[in-house]
Amino acid sequence: MPANVNGTGTTWNLPNYAGELFTASQVNTPFLTMIGGLSGGGKQTANFEFPTYSDYDLPTAAQPAITETASLTAPTAEEIVRGQATNVTQIFQETISISYAKQSNGGRLSGLNTQGQQNNAPSEKDFQIARKLEKIARDVNFTFLNGVYQVATAANVANKTRGIFALAATINTLAAAGAALDKAKVDALLLQMFNNGAKFQNMVLFTNGFQKQKLSQVYGYAPQDRNVGGVNIKQIETDFGNIGIVLDRMVPASSIGLFEMSEISPVFQPVPGKGNFFYEELGKKGAAEEGQIFGQIGLAHGHASLHGSITGLATS
Repeated sequence: MPANVNGTGTTWNLPNYAGELFTASQVNTPFLTMIGGLSGGGKQTANFEFPTYSDYDLPTAAQPAITETASLTAPTAEEIVRGQATNVTQIFQETISISYAKQSNGGRLSGLNTQGQQNNAPSEKDFQIARKLEKIARDVNFTFLNGVYQVATAANVANKTRGIFALAATINTLAAAGAALDKAKVDALLLQMFNNGAKFQNMVLFTNGFQKQKLSQVYGYAPQDRNVGGVNIKQIETDFGNIGIVLDRMVPASSIGLFEMSEISPVFQPVPGKGNFFYEELGKKGAAEEGQIFGQIGLAHGHASLHGSITGLATS
């Protein structure tokens, strides 16, 4: 694979080629797509720190033992205290820089050329912007799954949004300690989630390729048709409801996550007058066109008790 170019793209370090464009990089972003993508369909905030939920706890349920005599005096007052949890938006920013000479040499082809072939990226600017948007979407998808929370305390400290796996690890999680995924572990996680208040309204299990194969082995059965072999489990029926299964290459290889999708959405922090994830040209300093893509986004995820995970699973 060719190495990417740092700095300005020129006629010599960004050659033009004929042929169908293809990448082996992951360009689909299942988790991000399921919650609305980068199109701005989620929530908006004008503060980089936003509330994800406000909660309270009730005392443990118990049978009162109040005598008639005791009832003549009102009990001591006790109030329920509320709390609040927050997450943050974080900056995603990319720059492109393409020389005027590069843009004016779209007809100069490198590599194998046959009569009638054309440049597969007739507009270098459009090509680079599209690829940077793909990169940002990949980075957002990875962050929403695996992000580690950090709140900025100064201009030189980056905000980092909390990912869903980090959230799930705070309440409902099982450490497999290198053991293989099996039904007993899934059942144990589901029971833990139920006991802790998960609502199982739109629960989806996110997994990588290896654990997806394990799930098919655990929950699969041979088709009745003798001419068909194999299984592809896309949904499992449990005591707590049906759970869909989604493949995402950015899920850690040793983990699976069960996430309540009805409580998850992106949170956008638009720049006034510009929107979010916008492209704008940068100031000229020579014979090149430079621009940047800028956006701020975070993850709204609801209460931690709604989600769960199994970590440390065997990967071979």
